[in-house]
Amino acid sequence: MAAPPEPPPASEPPPAAKAPGRRLAAVEPLLFLATVSLGLQGPLATQYLWDRLGADLGYSRGNSSSADGCTEGPGANGSTDTLQREVETLVSHWNLYINLGGFFVGLFSVTLFGPWSDSVGRRPVLILPAVGMAMQAAIYLLVMYLRLHVGFFLLGRILSGLTGDYNLILASCFAYVADTSAARARTFRVAVLEACLGVAGMLASIGGGQWRKAQGYINPFWLVFAASLAAALYAVFCLQESVKQRKPAKLFTLSHYMAVYRLYTTPERQGSRQKLALYSLAFFLIVTVHFGTKDIYVLYELGSPLCWASDLIGYGSAASYLAYLSSLAGLRVLQLCLEDTWVAELGLISNISGLVVMSIATTTPLMFTGYGMLFLSMAATPVIRAKLSKLVNETEQGALFASVACVEGLCSLVASGVFNSLYPATLHFMRGFPFLFGALILLIPAAIIGLIEVWDSHLAYRHFSRSSMSLTNS
Repeated sequence: MAAPPEPPPASEPPPAAKAPGRRLAAVEPLLFLATVSLGLQGPLATQYLWDRLGADLGYSRGNSSSADGCTEGPGANGSTDTLQREVETLVSHWNLYINLGGFFVGLFSVTLFGPWSDSVGRRPVLILPAVGMAMQAAIYLLVMYLRLHVGFFLLGRILSGLTGDYNLILASCFAYVADTSAARARTFRVAVLEACLGVAGMLASIGGGQWRKAQGYINPFWLVFAASLAAALYAVFCLQESVKQRKPAKLFTLSHYMAVYRLYTTPERQGSRQKLALYSLAFFLIVTVHFGTKDIYVLYELGSPLCWASDLIGYGSAASYLAYLSSLAGLRVLQLCLEDTWVAELGLISNISGLVVMSIATTTPLMFTGYGMLFLSMAATPVIRAKLSKLVNETEQGALFASVACVEGLCSLVASGVFNSLYPATLHFMRGFPFLFGALILLIPAAIIGLIEVWDSHLAYRHFSRSSMSLTNS
């Protein structure tokens, strides 16, 4: 009996990219809708927690967007400051609990569904998490309508985690792009997909801030529900399958978890596995800082001395999402004269400088200056995703991006634990210290990415030298 054919090497483009049949529907609209839902939900949920928990403690704040817009309570300034810090601490801790619940459930569901999609296709694992996000939005609406305890937010997050949550949508969308793109064009295709995150998040942040100021929380959360549901319907009726050779596969089996494990332990292509681990570590640190600082943006802006109202918070969130678009444009231009690795390094420099400015921001113009300096901050992640994708075979793309989604879930856990704990602990001496801490952490992935590039260049030089010597001797 003939031996089974060997899988194509990781450097070759997948069959869909080499010999495309019909043109597949774009996956970007689905990611756009899911990100609109998430972009609305995050800042609104944090503000809702602030208002609900603040009301329980007798603390309130005005709607002024000026620097002195925080409303003082009946007591002295010291008493008001104490109440504000207590509210900030409670909101920070509830964010931590909610993120912890989502992570521990999502860790198992994403690593289950991701490798499964390599066999049965991407569409089922795009439909399921979109439905889960709609269920979470429905529970949040019930909490707001019925004034239920904010602990029910945790229930909604767990239900969404059981279906894979937003991380599974991200993983499946990137695997879909890897299925349908040539290796040489993959970095830019991944950057386009990440730019969709920026456009959707920016629109959701601006609209959500203004809408919440005009009509409260409930109506914007109806859009959160509708966008999640629309993403599920798009996957059902519009999206075509990108996996060419589908086959039935059991869902509840340990083989899916083993597929993720083998990515990092299989001895073949040892150099690729080492780079896979190093790039994953760099990705983990970058995304941890991104999630951690993003978690405390709203808290930092709500408190004194900035005291932003919901409209300014919306503009600030939009400015942070704008970095996706500016990073896409910068990536496209810089690729004309630089290798992808050095584009990623410039992105990290942009990220570090923006966080340093934010750490000392005490006025609205300085805070927006920090946002502006993040203009190239999102260039590093598409480069790393593309490099990871090129290190594995086409039959491992689902397992790879499931592992990346697990890394992102772990990032969310670590970021919530570290930054949501660090923020209240450092309020008494430097409110912006977590941003400075994040900037220092980013020096590590910058060193990792640079060392890998130097290592590859050294190996290429040695190979060239040996080839030259062989030709000379012959």
